[in-house]
Amino acid sequence: MSDHRSAQMPELRVDGVTKVYAARGRTRGAKTIAVDDVSFTLEPGAAVGLVGASGSGKSTLAKLVTASERPTSGTVTFGDVRVDRLRGRALRAFHGNVQMVFQDPYGALNPLHTVAYTVARPCHNYLGMNARQARNRVHELLDIVGLTPTEQYAAKLPHQLSGGQRQRVVIARALACDPQLIVADEPVSMLDVSLRAGVLRLLEKLRQDRGLSLLYITHDLLSARVVTDRILVLNKGTVVERGDTKQVLQHPQDDYTVALLDAVAAPHP
Repeated sequence: MSDHRSAQMPELRVDGVTKVYAARGRTRGAKTIAVDDVSFTLEPGAAVGLVGASGSGKSTLAKLVTASERPTSGTVTFGDVRVDRLRGRALRAFHGNVQMVFQDPYGALNPLHTVAYTVARPCHNYLGMNARQARNRVHELLDIVGLTPTEQYAAKLPHQLSGGQRQRVVIARALACDPQLIVADEPVSMLDVSLRAGVLRLLEKLRQDRGLSLLYITHDLLSARVVTDRILVLNKGTVVERGDTKQVLQHPQDDYTVALLDAVAAPHP
């Protein structure tokens, strides 16, 4: 199933992308280069990690890939679609194929809406399902992400869930419209250590079972090892190292990559 679907998936290409922000206030006229001439390819069904500390440009790249922002220069292409040129209905259709899993499962869910309502919305908006079809889809998705018995979880509000359960709801919502690419921006950084492994295993299983592509964004090289095939290490908006995930982790070439690994390996005081 996954091999067949992966063969039909579009390829994501980021070519020479730069993003420059103009400063405001007293520093008006100054500019900040958030991403500087970055290029990479995400093959169908593959998983690429964008790794770097805060301010490295990885989250800006996520916004460019998902068309939340547009590059100052360079191009983003998904299959034969120029992402940086999308508008209107074409942009809406693109968002059905490319979904985000956000860092903060607490902020990503409306506290007034049940799990069933939250997961059903993409089923209505992107797939045009009626109420019965969406209800069945909700239970199918909750089962896929490990929230069973599904009837109980469907009726819950976000405050009745743990952090790990909330992130699984966010993932279920992202899967609702059967996307081709998931962009996961620091999806486990706000979870307890005991919950992180379960969410990472879920992301990897979904990629293997459903054949979707994964762009995984993190400051944690060790979590990238669990779910990615290749990684790009970003420092101040520039790619300083790239390659096979295991190779980079075992034999880092750039001092910045070494520093990231040392920070992960350092024991807590």
